[in-house]
Amino acid sequence: MMLPYNRFFLDNGLEVIVHEDQSSKMAVFNLLYKVGSRNEIPGKTGLAHFFEHLMFGSSANVPVFDRELERVGGNCNAFTSPDITNYYMNLPAANLETAFWLESDRMLQLSLNDKTIETQRKVVLEEYKQRYLNQPYGEVWHHLRELAYEVHPYRWPTIGQSPEDIVGYTKDDVWSFYKKHYAPNNAILVVGGAVSKDQVAKLAEKWFGPIPSFELNPHLIPDESEQDKKRIKEVEYPVPTDALYKAFKMPAKGEDGFLEADLISDLLGFGKSSILEQRLVKNGKLFASAGAYILGSIDPGLLIFSGKMEKEVSAKEAEKALDEVIHDFLQQEVSEENFQKIKNQGRAMKTYESIQLINRVMNLAFYANLGHPDLYWEEYEKKSKIGPDQLMSWSKKLLDEKQASVLYYQSK
Repeated sequence: MMLPYNRFFLDNGLEVIVHEDQSSKMAVFNLLYKVGSRNEIPGKTGLAHFFEHLMFGSSANVPVFDRELERVGGNCNAFTSPDITNYYMNLPAANLETAFWLESDRMLQLSLNDKTIETQRKVVLEEYKQRYLNQPYGEVWHHLRELAYEVHPYRWPTIGQSPEDIVGYTKDDVWSFYKKHYAPNNAILVVGGAVSKDQVAKLAEKWFGPIPSFELNPHLIPDESEQDKKRIKEVEYPVPTDALYKAFKMPAKGEDGFLEADLISDLLGFGKSSILEQRLVKNGKLFASAGAYILGSIDPGLLIFSGKMEKEVSAKEAEKALDEVIHDFLQQEVSEENFQKIKNQGRAMKTYESIQLINRVMNLAFYANLGHPDLYWEEYEKKSKIGPDQLMSWSKKLLDEKQASVLYYQSK
């Protein structure tokens, strides 16, 4: 289970982690920036995601990012979440220096000219239309986040609160976002594969060392006050069937109760043998599908139950059936067999995800962002020690109707 790594910091604050694996000729280069939609303000939402697009434009010495990488047999991608923006490349280890050149050039001197900004604005607005406005159930997260959060930036999705925000970005907004977040002391670089610590240290010093750090002035993210009554929202859209989303507040990643919430969601709603699948889908008449999952966020997040209804079944009627299952779950003891099965599933997934180099590299980056790469194993160890009693006492705390936010997504 242990992932071997070396970790060091450049003078400008860049955290560098090296994970050697000489079994393949490839390397993965992953650069995580500690910025996501939680670092935005109302009226300027979606900037973190917009930036992910801008970063694939050009920089001072690189006219077309993808083309230079393809030339050396590499490929790349990126994603934005509420908490981070993550850029990653796969390339032959022999061509590793190209990744350093490309990534350092856009960290230091991205070409944020009007043409690039306008091109990407069109792309992102089109994505907004396709994925959110014109897609059945596309706006679920807009509604659910807004319902569950009152003041925290988690109340809008990463794409942004509205297309108007994206239309409204000025060149100044874009530049100041870049200057504020795209700095070596706000990033974590993980390089894995057929590489060595000395080689990565030399390349990191050569390409990233000269980039100046910025003074980071983190804007204060407001805390949600404790929810003390159930919140409900009803929306109507021309969708094939009703859908139900019921979210409960849960602790942040790394806090007490987070791992228990994760196990609760697995026990109730992960896979074909889960309680929700067995009772609501297989042996019930209301749900066409049902599941449970958590948003593993840096700040307090959500434990979500969701499902699509059978034709002509209302989301409200379906919620009663879901509540019954949750009620029964809270009254009974978890059988040792079920509990063990969930833990075995977790172990199998952990083993499976560590097969691919890119997963190992990303996990080192994610946990370094939470404070230290070793948290990856510490979390796993802690999770395997949780017993049924501990799980049930957290279940009663978390699955409290007063802390629920319920979205009835109704078909017109």
